[in-house]
Amino acid sequence: MVQRSSNAEVMTMDLSPKKPAKAYGSDGGSYYDWSPAELAMLGAASIGAAKLHLNAGGLSLPSYSDSAKVAYVLQGAGICGLVLPEAAKEKVIPVKTGDTLALPFGAVTWWHNAAEAGDTELVVLFLGDTSKGHTPGRFTNFQLTGATGIFTGFSTEFVARAWDLDQDSAASLVSTQPGTGIVKIAPGHRMPEARAEDREGMVLNCLEAPLDVDIKGGGRVVVLNTANLPLVKEVGLGADLVRIDGHSMCSPGFSCDSAYQVTYIVRGSGRVQVVGIDGTRVLETRVEAGCLFIVPRFFVVSKIADETGLEWFSIITTPNPIFSHLAGRTSVWKAISPAVLEASFNTTPEMEKMFRSKRLDSEIFFAPS
Repeated sequence: MVQRSSNAEVMTMDLSPKKPAKAYGSDGGSYYDWSPAELAMLGAASIGAAKLHLNAGGLSLPSYSDSAKVAYVLQGAGICGLVLPEAAKEKVIPVKTGDTLALPFGAVTWWHNAAEAGDTELVVLFLGDTSKGHTPGRFTNFQLTGATGIFTGFSTEFVARAWDLDQDSAASLVSTQPGTGIVKIAPGHRMPEARAEDREGMVLNCLEAPLDVDIKGGGRVVVLNTANLPLVKEVGLGADLVRIDGHSMCSPGFSCDSAYQVTYIVRGSGRVQVVGIDGTRVLETRVEAGCLFIVPRFFVVSKIADETGLEWFSIITTPNPIFSHLAGRTSVWKAISPAVLEASFNTTPEMEKMFRSKRLDSEIFFAPS
């Protein structure tokens, strides 16, 4: 009964793509997130989603989260400072558009846009698992410094004792900390130099990595898994970057290992259909850059790009996802016995043969005719 009730709830949820709302910000930049109150599937899937926009000189203060995440650099270049739970040394990682990082529980990060004034924003997308977090469907970030940082919650006595400071120094340290979450670095202040060697094993650039799927006139896929970014095992999430050309179609398919698909539209636009239980179409909509939507477990999704093409970044709630496609050369239909299909479709052998003969040389993307 519990499962049926859950299915019924999912079938009636609004799956429409949504854009985020601003949570906080300063002249250094802004932090945006998606709320489960606006996108109910976030809570149902225990998935969090947020974006960080840093202006030139912006610094996102050191923090950790109650959730494991995947970070994807949507735009710009900058620095990610990272301290992993088991490490005593900070990594100072240069990041750029297309970079993906896996951030396990307990990871402390800071982000900096070292660009000159007027240059491109640094924009980072965060998608992650909130099942162990305080609020299902939303990240809770704990600031180490700043006006809402951990220091400000302790009394001067505790700060002085913990860090071996005199009372006046402890009081000064707490009272002089800057704004909430994001600040702008003062001119002339020297920040750490990024170290190229710190990218090793920590970053995969989806725009430069070998393609897992490359179909001429159709589309391209890079899949992140434990083989090319080992830290995804600790995070418990897989991810992919998919780019399909103008008017191309992504084969209807579903995750066959009980995973949710959380999709952020990076650029372009197109149409999406999702079919759920009892053959019910639960979503038919247009998507555009900046939108986020979630496909429930085992539901079938397909997309068709507009003239400009369509690009999306997704996480899948398992580190090594498995998908089953319903059209194309690897379609499950191609494996089912002809006699079974004839009876199932209640059709003639000729119609079944024609159906089976299509898409023999197409994989998961279909270029326009």
